Amino acid sequence: MPRIPDDLDLSPEGYLRYAQHLLDAGLAFHAHEVLEAAWKSAPEDERSLWQGLAQLAVGITHIQRGNIRGAATVLKRAAGRIGESGRAPYRIDAVGLVRCADALADDLEVGAEISPGRLSPRLQRAT
Repeated sequence: MPRIPDDLDLSPEGYLRYAQHLLDAGLAFHAHEVLEAAWKSAPEDERSLWQGLAQLAVGITHIQRGNIRGAATVLKRAAGRIGESGRAPYRIDAVGLVRCADALADDLEVGAEISPGRLSPRLQRAT
């Protein structure tokens, strides 16, 4: 798959849809690039949230690549950033994503196996 362009310019919902599609396809690194583009272009008061979403995708990338220690560290960092956002805009499921990141990190730390289905968390709440 080609690299995500550095100048990617989508609406917040567009970034979320694109990143979700990539996560669902098992392409967490590419989802990270999309979420990083959103983070860099987000208003100041949303940047921590978008950074946390990008870190979540990085943590999943580490799981996919077998870097368990790195994954747990980044997932805990992601949970912290996403959690500090309070009620997230754009139907982002901040509570669910914090729960997901923490559960993945905790399971990794005790050596539990992570099923592939857990590597594509829902970024947005259902309408």
